[in-house]
Amino acid sequence: MPRQEGRLAVVTGATGGIGHVTALELARAGAEVVVTGRDAGKARRAAERLAGELPGARVRPDMLDLADLASLTGFAHRMEHVGRPVDLLVNNAGVMGVPERRTTKDGFELTLGTNHLGHFALTGRLLPLLLRAPDPRVVTVSAAISRSPIAELSDPQSTHRYRPMAAYAKSKLANVLFALELQRRADAAGAALTSVAVHPGGSPTGLQRYASRPVRVLARLVLGHVVGQSVADAAGPSLYAATAPGIVPAGFYGPTGRFEQRGTPGPVELPDLAGDAGLARTLWETSEALTRVHYPWPAPPE
Repeated sequence: MPRQEGRLAVVTGATGGIGHVTALELARAGAEVVVTGRDAGKARRAAERLAGELPGARVRPDMLDLADLASLTGFAHRMEHVGRPVDLLVNNAGVMGVPERRTTKDGFELTLGTNHLGHFALTGRLLPLLLRAPDPRVVTVSAAISRSPIAELSDPQSTHRYRPMAAYAKSKLANVLFALELQRRADAAGAALTSVAVHPGGSPTGLQRYASRPVRVLARLVLGHVVGQSVADAAGPSLYAATAPGIVPAGFYGPTGRFEQRGTPGPVELPDLAGDAGLARTLWETSEALTRVHYPWPAPPE
């Protein structure tokens, strides 16, 4: 991984799992890392663990709850007060398998609200700081299930029928559509921003915490030993997309081994629906209306 001195990175969901490893390795490479979590105490303890493992590392905690628009607005205001350009935003945090339909503080279905709408609003709030950086990147963590037939957006908030994994699949398709539409809009504005999506493959991360105990045990066995990989290896696609030279804007990156569950990070096939620019535009406009966040793009070049 290239050295990252002089870069400021924000990693959502960095108190555990893939996000924590992502923050750890970015800090190890020399980046200054903002470790975020929805619980201020957990964020502080995660930053302390990183600093203990990497003496001299530049890490600082901050509270950020993606299921609360007021929380992410407050986080963005604190980042603006610091005034540093943001070189890298890793939209990593997420929830999966919530057993019954729940809502965020703003009334959005919890899975879509956290995984997509929260990151949509956060990226928009941080856009001015991103565009001040010389080579900003936004890495949005999706999942291989974004290619599944249950990943469709006819009922994005599962208003008519709620199924836990279908809600997750929808949110992960939304992550990819968002990453690609963000790149299209950056290009149209002449903004030097690179936006990509990644999927981590299979790994027994904290995402399974809402599932039943037998399912959690099975996930640890299958994802950790049979077809998947360690949490540290699952962070590979995020780190590759965040730091490697030659990353293709609007690309999709993941493990390139068997079934894309493990292996060296590299380009992987986009979901079929990711090529629907009309769907991406509709999702973007709907997200703007729901979150009331409108991206402050610079005036396009002549």
